[in-house]
Amino acid sequence: MPVMTASTTTNGTIVAQATAQGSGAIAIIRISGPMAKKLLGLLFTPSQATFSDFVPWRVYHGIVHDLNGTKIDDVLCFYMPGPRTYTGEDCAEIHCHGGQLIVSAIIEALLEAGACPARRGEFTRRAFLNGRMDLSQAEAVAEMIAAPSRTALGQSLRRLNGELGRRVGKVREKLDWVRMNMSLAVDFPEDEVEILDRKDFLAHVQSAGRALQELLRGVARAKVYANGARVVLAGSVNAGKSSLMNALLGKNRALVTDVPGTTRDFLEEGLLLGDLPIRLVDTAGVRESSDKVESLGIERSRQQIEEADLLVIVVDGAALGSSGTGEISCPDEVAARLLQNASPSTLVVWNKADICLPELSEKQTRPEWCVSAHGEVDFVCVSALTGFNLDLACDKMAQLILGNLPGDEYGLAPNDRQAHALHNACRELDALARDIEAGQLYDLLSVHLDMCCSFLDEVIGVGTAQDVLNHVFESFCIGK
Repeated sequence: MPVMTASTTTNGTIVAQATAQGSGAIAIIRISGPMAKKLLGLLFTPSQATFSDFVPWRVYHGIVHDLNGTKIDDVLCFYMPGPRTYTGEDCAEIHCHGGQLIVSAIIEALLEAGACPARRGEFTRRAFLNGRMDLSQAEAVAEMIAAPSRTALGQSLRRLNGELGRRVGKVREKLDWVRMNMSLAVDFPEDEVEILDRKDFLAHVQSAGRALQELLRGVARAKVYANGARVVLAGSVNAGKSSLMNALLGKNRALVTDVPGTTRDFLEEGLLLGDLPIRLVDTAGVRESSDKVESLGIERSRQQIEEADLLVIVVDGAALGSSGTGEISCPDEVAARLLQNASPSTLVVWNKADICLPELSEKQTRPEWCVSAHGEVDFVCVSALTGFNLDLACDKMAQLILGNLPGDEYGLAPNDRQAHALHNACRELDALARDIEAGQLYDLLSVHLDMCCSFLDEVIGVGTAQDVLNHVFESFCIGK
């Protein structure tokens, strides 16, 4: 936890709507700061005749009005004294009806009474500055709200509980112990072997490096769950890419006709494969075209193919015919070109299986031509029209996306900012280990150790620069 001084705390009292904007059954208005109780007392009239003062954490019913006494709404409210609150300050909440005019009127009355409008993420920023959470926990708040999958939500929740900060803190404590002994070895060079043996020194450094690498292990997989994988449908014109997209989405998102070249630009939609979020991209069919607009669309298709986390090559099974699987080279020229340099994360989809199924022997799982420079490419037959094998295609897509990504033993994979700091810390530890083995003097070794510790401090927010904090909390919504 960061240690705060008087200069780092915020003295103003802030207010904002804590629930989502727009009309709803109820809305919550959050107040934080030294005037929280006073503001509530100025604008709230309880319905209980015996009311004398706010008892902390007790809910009260009554009306809220402006400074002129004009009634605004029938509400519930309560007061929470610091420091055992979300922000660590005195806080209050007003639960009103969810009409936006009502919410605006109450906030306007609070501002007239002396509150200040909260900035993005200012409640959580105060929680961090007042030592209620470390920076990794603060970031987890926004990540939980934006989580697109249960897996991403679970990872954010574990970080919110402080597990990532605690593990980083343990490594930091180990390095502090090493740094203390290194300082003694520098001060008493004649006793350096007794104070800190180089083999022990190296073992501690390598142990710390392994602990950080374990935290970094699941970064790529966690990033996919948090941001979604880009799955690009590519192939010849009229192979059925748009029909397949519509079938996977369960709605008519892409225009489908029997006219070649109907899709002239890429379309993108979100989809969950089980618990895996993806961005499904339908591209223009690849062919030579004199149409300037279609040519631009085809060029964009090539860009999407290059950026894909998973390339799905769609072939027209009806056009290839059942014998199309017996060829050594793919009879679909566009698919053949795409397969030449396809990565291992590629799936060939034989579409229109309701018209024609491929001829495969009992031992064959794919046609002979389903190969790339990296080896065999996975294959599945589907019918976008009838839904045949769509579930199997989804399973294969998820397996291909996740198959080469290492798992996360602790479910604590850091976000991009945290991972960058941890990678830098590992780099300093690697350099430190090399210098120890090379016999460098202890006072020269301390530079790498100091840098490593500063990178670890960035993860949990100790001594973090204001521009970093601003960048983190600007991604929050107002009211959080």
